[in-house]
Amino acid sequence: MNLLIESIQFFKNAYNEFRKVAWLDKKKIVGITVVVVIFVTIVSVFVSVVDFFLGIMSGIIL
Repeated sequence: MNLLIESIQFFKNAYNEFRKVAWLDKKKIVGITVVVVIFVTIVSVFVSVVDFFLGIMSGIIL
């Protein structure tokens, strides 16, 4: 029974700490998300181009 009481107390404390978190506003979240999506797109295009040319080069060599 002691484990149950300690578990309940733990989750109450975790919930109270969770409420203290300073969340970003919607504008900042959208801005950061746009930056991440653009960055991931650029990196994926770069990796695709490098992979394409390495595939061509390995075909020529082999």
